[in-house]
Amino acid sequence: MEILGFTVMGGDSPAWIEVPEKSKSAFWELMRRKVQRYVIFKIDDRREEIVVEKTGAPWESYDDFTASLPADDCWYAVYDLDFVSDDNCRKSKIFFISWSPSLSCIRAKTIYAVSRNHFRHELDGVHFEIQATDPDDMDLEVLRGRANRT
Repeated sequence: MEILGFTVMGGDSPAWIEVPEKSKSAFWELMRRKVQRYVIFKIDDRREEIVVEKTGAPWESYDDFTASLPADDCWYAVYDLDFVSDDNCRKSKIFFISWSPSLSCIRAKTIYAVSRNHFRHELDGVHFEIQATDPDDMDLEVLRGRANRT
């Protein structure tokens, strides 16, 4: 049986969308080698796996990152925030962002919501999670505020 494009197993829980090694590797490259500032992921058109849509070079800005997110579709992203803490120490924190703008269709919102926890737990090393429906939900100052509370 299929519900919203998911094959239902056992009658009551949707099958997970796969997270291929290439997607996990992109995250590890960001986290361990610092070769990317961000990685943006999307669920492929067949709704079978989560794939890398775009990566951002270490010198790219937060504005570059937010400009890469669509206004009318749901995507996931990880962002490596470098900042100076309140006690004047240079730090880095990784944010997992679930982008689900109000202009995206209900079907996409549902698929991304159902898949979010499974995908998030595949990315061991994320410090914070943000669910954003509007750019203000993930403003740079929001991220800095969350990061400084640790």
